[in-house]
Amino acid sequence: MIKEQEAGMPTAEVCRKNGISTASFYKYKAKFGGMEVSDARKLKALEDENAKLKKLLAEQMLDNAMLRDVNSKKW
Repeated sequence: MIKEQEAGMPTAEVCRKNGISTASFYKYKAKFGGMEVSDARKLKALEDENAKLKKLLAEQMLDNAMLRDVNSKKW
């Protein structure tokens, strides 16, 4: 999509063809411009893994907080 626009196809035509807005196109271009397809796939995979790890960390921190609360109460 970005390569089509760089090859000379008008931006509006590229957006119409792919069913996206021009704002979305320029957002994609800012993020993925200058990358090869394999680089973009690697970036997406790393972002997905990072999100998964952040979720696991948040859940672990919540578990630790609950255990501290239970441990601090005197029975």
